[in-house]
Amino acid sequence: MSELTIDRLKEYISDAGESQIKAWRDSIKILQSVAKQLVHADNSLGVNGSIILEFTIPLESRRIDAVLLLNGVVLVIEFKGKLYPSQADVDQTFAYARDLKAYHSECADITVKCFLVMTQGMDYVLTDSGVYIVSPDMLFDFCKDFQQPENPIVNVVRFLSLDSYRPLPSLIKAARELFNSGSLTRIHRAAAETEPTLMDCSTIVHETASKGRRSLILICGVPGSGKTLVGLQLAHAKYLDSLSIERENGEKPSAPAVFLSGNGPLVEVLQYELKSAGGGGKAFVRGVHEYVKTFTRNADRVPPHHILIYDEAQRAFDSAQVQAKHKSLAPEFVGLSEPELFVQFAERVPDWCVVVGLIGSGQEIHIGEEAGLGQWKDAIAKSGSPENWDVFIPDSPEIMDHFTGFPNVSIRKTLELSNTIRFHLASQLYDFVKYLLNGDSEKANQLSQDLERSGYNLRMTHDLDIAKTYLKDRYDQHTDARYGMVASARDKELKDHGIPKGFKSPFEVRPGKYGKWYGEPIGTPGSCTNLESVATEFGAQGLELDACLLGWGTDFIRQGGEWSNQYASKYRDSHRIVDANNLRKNSYRVLLTRGRDCCVIYVPPIEYKIRETYKYLRDCGYKVLEEEYRK
Repeated sequence: MSELTIDRLKEYISDAGESQIKAWRDSIKILQSVAKQLVHADNSLGVNGSIILEFTIPLESRRIDAVLLLNGVVLVIEFKGKLYPSQADVDQTFAYARDLKAYHSECADITVKCFLVMTQGMDYVLTDSGVYIVSPDMLFDFCKDFQQPENPIVNVVRFLSLDSYRPLPSLIKAARELFNSGSLTRIHRAAAETEPTLMDCSTIVHETASKGRRSLILICGVPGSGKTLVGLQLAHAKYLDSLSIERENGEKPSAPAVFLSGNGPLVEVLQYELKSAGGGGKAFVRGVHEYVKTFTRNADRVPPHHILIYDEAQRAFDSAQVQAKHKSLAPEFVGLSEPELFVQFAERVPDWCVVVGLIGSGQEIHIGEEAGLGQWKDAIAKSGSPENWDVFIPDSPEIMDHFTGFPNVSIRKTLELSNTIRFHLASQLYDFVKYLLNGDSEKANQLSQDLERSGYNLRMTHDLDIAKTYLKDRYDQHTDARYGMVASARDKELKDHGIPKGFKSPFEVRPGKYGKWYGEPIGTPGSCTNLESVATEFGAQGLELDACLLGWGTDFIRQGGEWSNQYASKYRDSHRIVDANNLRKNSYRVLLTRGRDCCVIYVPPIEYKIRETYKYLRDCGYKVLEEEYRK
């Protein structure tokens, strides 16, 4: 029977090598023994119970060694042909169970447990982060104990159905689907969080069009809460086709909305992923600076778009930075900020136009981004016809304060997205990072425990090889995974400790390379998973990885209980910086939140400079990676 099973597995996984086949034989022998004992204890399991081998998670490439469907419980089992597990083995196993529990419809109301079976061990039991680490001789006892005889067994046909598993797509996958189909896959958590916002925006757009007015909509939310996804869906709204106004040539715009971002890497990655649809993926996604350049060549150019969606609107350039970036501005545009320019663009569009500003917080990392949201109010106030503008803002004091006493302002609770949907169940990640950066290690540590229980892993090490090995082992069965190195652009010393300089060096991920770095799979030249090149905060902001290896530089370290940027490289235009230390803090806020599953921090062994930082990160809850567990 086992050889027949092996033959079927070889048909299913045609490229299986000898080591894989040996692993199958070892694991099948163990499972056969467990199955016989379970059936002996309960004859009904021989008819209704199921063992699924090499369960491929739908819509992904990850495979779970075995899944057992028993009374009232789903058991995830991973086999490792060694005596002791590594941290990567433990975290990988827990991630399987976490994702089934979170996104598999058949697991939503049933117990899910996970086992890591060390096939070389005997009389071995250990638990870590919800993972039961056992030797083969102990597996039956646990399977029997976790059974709930009074509850039914999950139907194997429904469990294997493609429709039963619907993970939230990453931003890139969502964008691809939006572009190709015009609608976002109905993910229950994403829909619950963003649908009210989308519906309200749709209402505002229709009202603005019917009244022939101009509107500014500001949507705020924590990072990962779905702001960008809302913006992308608005950009693809089919109802805009009927609302568009014919132009002088008698035709309506073919793409009446555009998603604009000053985040060059984000634009490049989106366009790279969408290019298969034609047009280089640029029909709905454009860079802010290129858009500004196009419509400031002269004041007679009319944008074809009725909806201008500005990502990270709070980071819009002030007038000085516009001048610095656009040396050949026509005289009538000199001295204007980006918000002022966009209000002008909107007023050129015939009949009606809506500007949508997507707003984050703590994301200002560039020179010229510190002026804030007040620029948008000032831009409308200085416009040619401010009385024709309606402003819609969220019920957020930070935004409302900017528009106190301003005419035609409506406050909408739906325009604030307060829950993250990017990080599986790790909704407290941003609070954790906030406390870490604010110097409150006690509160950070408390949240780190919640994050670990949710399946978000916080790891650290002085050994770069251990960090790299952890990530490669962690995702060795997940060919769709994306993990890469990130580091601060202002660090000067990581290059001497194994991480190449990530700013203006051959190893920096720069324009023209972002698409491959984020988009290509393991083993592909230029892929982030090679762990050879580095993305700085400028190349990582607004994008995500499954996991990041963060090189902690000496540009932002703990000294005497405070954060210091004493050793950071200086800014060329330092006279224009309002708070350089805060820019460093925001940069690390970005870097610390790039991984959806985990963040591994490599702290270089620079004893006299970084000792306090290393201790502080441990106090905050980062767990030091070791080679492997010992019993």
